This record gives sequence, C-alpha cells and structure tokens, in this order.
Amino acid sequence: MVKPGKKTPIRSIGILTSGGDCSGLNAAIRAATRRAIQEYGWRVFGINKGTTGLILRPLEYQELTLEQCDSSMLRSGGTMLGSTNRENPFNFPIGDAHVDQSSLFYDGYNELKLDALIGIGGDGSMKVLRRLAQEGKLNLVAIPKTIDNDVGCTDSAIGYSTAVEVVTEALDRLQPTAASHQRVIVLEVMGRDAGHIALAAGIAGGADVILVPEIQYNLSAVCKKITSLAGFGRKFAIVIVSEAVTKEDGKPATIPDETGRLRYGGIGHYLGDRINKITGAETRVTVLGHVQRGGQPCARDRLIASALGVHAVDLINQSKFDRMVAWKNRDVTDVPIMDAIKKYQSVDINGFMVKTARGLGICLGDD
Repeated sequence: MVKPGKKTPIRSIGILTSGGDCSGLNAAIRAATRRAIQEYGWRVFGINKGTTGLILRPLEYQELTLEQCDSSMLRSGGTMLGSTNRENPFNFPIGDAHVDQSSLFYDGYNELKLDALIGIGGDGSMKVLRRLAQEGKLNLVAIPKTIDNDVGCTDSAIGYSTAVEVVTEALDRLQPTAASHQRVIVLEVMGRDAGHIALAAGIAGGADVILVPEIQYNLSAVCKKITSLAGFGRKFAIVIVSEAVTKEDGKPATIPDETGRLRYGGIGHYLGDRINKITGAETRVTVLGHVQRGGQPCARDRLIASALGVHAVDLINQSKFDRMVAWKNRDVTDVPIMDAIKKYQSVDINGFMVKTARGLGICLGDD
C-alpha cells in the first residue's frame, strides 16, 4: 500500500460490489469507469461476484469500456458485476469447511496487475476489504452502499433513497385498501439493525405507527393509538415496522434461511396477530422484502452514486488510499474507512426525524 501523499503511477484499477445488492450500484460503476478512462486513460477491470471473482480460478472479471458504460447503466438496478455477502475470503466456504483463501485474492489482484481497487459495499464489506488491503498491502478506496443507511460519516449511502421511495409507494397503495375494508395493515420493511427506512418512509407515507429498533415500544401504546383513531372518524390504520424490532419479550423475530442461519423476519406477522387479539381490529400484514432492493434507482441515488464514483477515482489519482468517499451537507468528501466503520449510524432518537414524527402525531410505540 502506498503511503499517503506519495504519488504512484496508475495504469489499471479494479472495481467490485460486495454485500447485498441495491439500486444505484451500476451508476457508481459507470461513473468510476468513465472518469478513469476519459480523464486518466486507465484500464478498468470489473471483478465479478464481489471478492470471489479474484479467488476463483480462472479469475472472473470483465474489462469495462466507455461503450459498455453508457447512460442505460444509470437506469438499471442491481449490479452488473454480481455480488456476494457470504464468501468471506478469510473464511471461504469449500464443501463443508471454511478456509482462508485471502492469498488467492492477493494473487488474483496481482495477476490482473491492478494498481488500486474500488470496493463498493456496506460496513461489513468494508471491514473485510480493509483487512484485505491492510494485510496484502493493496491500494483501496471504498464507496458506501446500503439500503439500511447505517454506514457512518455519510449522510446517505447508495441505495437508501430508492428503498425509501419503494416503501413510500407501498404505503400509498396500502392506505386505500386499508380504508376500503376498515383494516389495520402492518407493513414490515428491511433495515437490518437500523430503522432509517421505516422512519423516513413512515413519515412520507403517512403511517399512524412507526416502530424502529432504536425505540422500545409498548404494545398497549400502539393499540391505544389505533383505537383512538375512531374518535377522528378513522376506521383504519397503517403500521410500519422495521425487521429488527423485537417481540414484547425482547427477543428478535427470526427465520432460518436455506443454510440454517437465522435472519430477521416475522415481526410484522407477530404484531398483526397481537394487534388483532387486543383491539379486535381486522389486520393484514405485508412483508415488502427484497422489492426494496430492486428496480430502477431514483434520481437522488443516481446523482449520489455518480458523484461518489468520480471522487473515488480522483482519490486514487492523488494516491489517497484507505479512504471512503462520502456525501455530506450536499457535497462530496472523504474520510478514513475505519472512521466510517466505527461510527455506526443508527436512528438518532433525539434527532430531527424522530422529532418530526412525534410532531405529526405519529406513534413511535413509547407514548
């Protein structure tokens, strides 16, 4: 790894996406590729399947071109390079075992004769990428992406704004059917351990109750809010809940995936059943799931992804490595990757978003 401030000649760079997919990734790939080729004349290699592309033999990659990275990439969801959130190079699954394959990653990096790597990922991916860079003495710049918006030191990560748009549209569609049938509809949304999506979309979509993991709820307060709406002539209610919200006993609602690993899921149905039993209201539950990750990125995500992609390449040109590009105060900046990882960004329970929800009379479960 080049020491900060020491200029190093750049001829080719790699780009990879790691962790869960989201809208806006292709816009970032496009921006970085176009900046690297048009401004600096570098070769750009897209690494397929996240870090796995440099571990597999033969290597899985593609050289990216200006013709390939046209404006249609701005509109496409997911990631053209593919991704992984399970194949950690330091604990790589091979059959029934898990093996350290980081040396293969370094060999792949050198085989492609890369001078630097742009890693697009969330905090978990950045931890792995930074360890790879530190131990392998690789030049790394990171771009934050996650619908959860929990990466520190940036106001917004790629994918978050589109996810909020999707959830808000879902609330717009659920409200008329709730009103038509005089039902309570519970919408369960993603966000991992942070409630940003539920809070932002709940405000924008006019939810009556918003439950996030950062605020301990009382089910009696939730039911009181729902029943009180009748006094205003309302015979329906909309509840939005983040997937990491716990049951009344404090235990998370989880379901096993195909490997047997537990993941968040089920809190919506749990709450729908409890609300029905306590209030007698007819309830329906919608779990939005991976719909929040897919589809065309909104304009804000395209803009942020483009700005971050360009700045990441400029950092490489300046030999400023071990940095994460960030969106702060309507501007682009950069911070040490470790700072972004350490400053995990959950919902600020005293912040303006929570104050806005309370000011609108939305129940956050602790009233």
